[in-house]
Amino acid sequence: MSRKNLQIQQIGSKLSAFSATKNIATPPTGWIKAVRTAIGMSMQQLGAKLSITKQSVQDIEKREQEGSITLKSLREAANAMDMDLVYGLVPKDGSLDQLIDRKARELATKIVMRTSTTMKLEDQENSKTRIKNAIEERALSIKNDMPKILWD
Repeated sequence: MSRKNLQIQQIGSKLSAFSATKNIATPPTGWIKAVRTAIGMSMQQLGAKLSITKQSVQDIEKREQEGSITLKSLREAANAMDMDLVYGLVPKDGSLDQLIDRKARELATKIVMRTSTTMKLEDQENSKTRIKNAIEERALSIKNDMPKILWD
């Protein structure tokens, strides 16, 4: 197994743990305020744990709600509420392998169809089956090589 494939497998395995959380909606008020309110902690109490004012806690909650909070601030707020911040990325395709496979197929299709169009203009058009097989072969080659162009 190549080093790149091993990295993909290891990271993919770690990211798969986050898949179940993909559909969990963030509370409209943000996690900090929702959890703080649920456990009965006042802004003043959270502020005291963070060594900031009640107004600053309100500002943190507002920034989280707007999506402009930093990970550091989220981590500190979570820690102040005796919680851990869990942070991860979830591939839209379900797994890293599926993401790479889709991108490789897209690139392979683009390359093969460009060649096919040129051949068609020269009256040397390929059959649909041959084009499909060419795309599959090219996609496999791209997936194995993992060129940087895959992410353009």
